[in-house]
Amino acid sequence: MGFATRLFRIPRPQTFLYLMSLRTGTELITLSLLLNKVSGIYGLLALLTGLHLSPLQLSMYIYSLVALVITVFLASHIRTQSPFHCLALACFYILDSLINAAYTAAFAITWFLVISQHHSDASGDKAPGPGGLTIDETSGFTSPQYNVSHVNVVAAPDQGVSPGDEAVTVGQPGFSTTAPGPSLGHGVLQPESMSSIITICSLWVVRIYFVLVVMSYARLVLRQHLAVTSRATTASHTGGKSSTMAEDPFSPHLVEGRGWKGKLGRIMVALGKSYWLGSEVGDEAWMNDAQSYRRREEVLSSPVPGVVERERRRRSGTGPPPPMPPLQAGPFLRVATDGR
Repeated sequence: MGFATRLFRIPRPQTFLYLMSLRTGTELITLSLLLNKVSGIYGLLALLTGLHLSPLQLSMYIYSLVALVITVFLASHIRTQSPFHCLALACFYILDSLINAAYTAAFAITWFLVISQHHSDASGDKAPGPGGLTIDETSGFTSPQYNVSHVNVVAAPDQGVSPGDEAVTVGQPGFSTTAPGPSLGHGVLQPESMSSIITICSLWVVRIYFVLVVMSYARLVLRQHLAVTSRATTASHTGGKSSTMAEDPFSPHLVEGRGWKGKLGRIMVALGKSYWLGSEVGDEAWMNDAQSYRRREEVLSSPVPGVVERERRRRSGTGPPPPMPPLQAGPFLRVATDGR
């Protein structure tokens, strides 16, 4: 593998935060996704209180409910390590990240436009951008009667004091002179906008890492499935057309490739075939470690094999013959015991 290939290849984490396995990390990430999608229920319940929602906001809450159902269905197959469901979970998590990125960008633009409107001469106009009306109604600072940064009050003289100047209230203009109307660039340059940008970028760095963990776990499940079901005898990738590519687990002649699941599985694999099926240095040792860990868990969770085998042979009548008569507890043993 050349330097350029290693530089631009998709990272493949082998653990979650260097502390837990990929399966545990995928379960925790899926749990966070479930908690995030539950907010769609509360968003729709807000309609009962008379809150106005824009079409974009309503579509986001409806999508959250659909994503919640899909996530609940796929999350139950993480422990079973089903190739189709784990790959579907990884692809859905990627798709959900892209959709969330689009919603985040749309609402961030609206928020910066609202911030710019607050610091411009057009502060009394309708809030621009998708969902701007809801932000305008709930933020509490977007429609002031006067656009000033602070107020200086000069007190009037008290009774009995010689009359002087009347009390004067002077409003000091804020940033209204810097922008005649709301604009995205003006909103981004506001001091309070930088903290929002830093927070959003930090959260998306974490989200990208979560995507890599879920993808890496799905790849591990696929390659473990190939190691068990592949017809090759030396390595799991020798059953494919290329010596550097593993055999597609959803091929029509395989069990996982039948029906609509096989067709959908082939489509998902084709979207990133070099990632899902491409072999790399260290993959064999990585899969062996994961398989040994899985076998240890299965041994600990399953009953003792010897007990199961003895019970099976006893029920089928093929168990060992009963002990010989001299070995049975009887008068001979009692006599021997009394003679000591």
